[in-house]
Amino acid sequence: MIPTVLALVGGVALLAFAADQFVLGAARVALVKNLSPVLVGIVIIGFGTSMPELLVSALAAMRGNTEIAIGNIVGSNLANLSLLLGVGAMMVPLAVASRTVRREGLLTVGAVGVFALVVQGGGISRLEGFGLLLGLAVAMFAVSRRSPNDPLGSETESLVVAPAHALGTEIVRTALGMLGTIGGAQLLLWGAVDLAERAGLAEGFVGVTLVAVGTSLPELVTVIQSARRRQTDLIVGNLLGSNLFNALGVGGVVGLAAAAPVDAPALTVTGSTAALIFAVIAVVAMHTGRVVNRLEGVVLMLGYLALVPFLN
Repeated sequence: MIPTVLALVGGVALLAFAADQFVLGAARVALVKNLSPVLVGIVIIGFGTSMPELLVSALAAMRGNTEIAIGNIVGSNLANLSLLLGVGAMMVPLAVASRTVRREGLLTVGAVGVFALVVQGGGISRLEGFGLLLGLAVAMFAVSRRSPNDPLGSETESLVVAPAHALGTEIVRTALGMLGTIGGAQLLLWGAVDLAERAGLAEGFVGVTLVAVGTSLPELVTVIQSARRRQTDLIVGNLLGSNLFNALGVGGVVGLAAAAPVDAPALTVTGSTAALIFAVIAVVAMHTGRVVNRLEGVVLMLGYLALVPFLN
């Protein structure tokens, strides 16, 4: 059991550190190359922090552990808009001024809703996987439309400080971050499968809880860093972008990698529906001008904890 625990802890730690370095390096390279800061905030930071989810779910699907693959997507989407949004609200009242983030919110609800409909059929077929990836391309085009004077751009530039090193150093940082993320994903997946076998737990439950929380750590790092700077648009945009990419991008890859049926209603029905409900709550609050305060952050976190027993 000790090797299993070491693999889990080591995998999570390596994922959190390496993915953070990957996102930081990639964002700095993009800014140096004059990519729009708003686009960097949405695509590189929002989607880049989902690299652990992509790698873990893709590896799990290719190895036949489809329940872990789908459980990781569902669990990460749940954790992002309950636990992590709650952490952000505990640190700073969350309000959204960015038009880009508001537009992304509507796209995220649509993406999570489509994903829920797909998996409630008992898995993701290759055709459905292709459709999800096509949906991601459309969503990226829609969210990339520029809004003048969008506060997300300045928040992104503030978080991703211009590189003090040569551009080559940031490229190396990005490459090493990617390699470390791959290694962490391998360790975490091996530990999760072994834990499920030894403890007699369903792979899907391990995926939707332990694995999902582990792969969500890069998003947590961004939430904490942004909250310290009171960059609320970046906090919400990062979490929405992660859920959008998880549902369409990671879901699509899982469908193409292993179009296997999944008989786990706790994941495909309960979990995916709950993820959609959390997304709707976040977007409604955002569009009505509500501020998510500390008390509501606590309620979101407790809501996640209350849901966990129903995911087994």
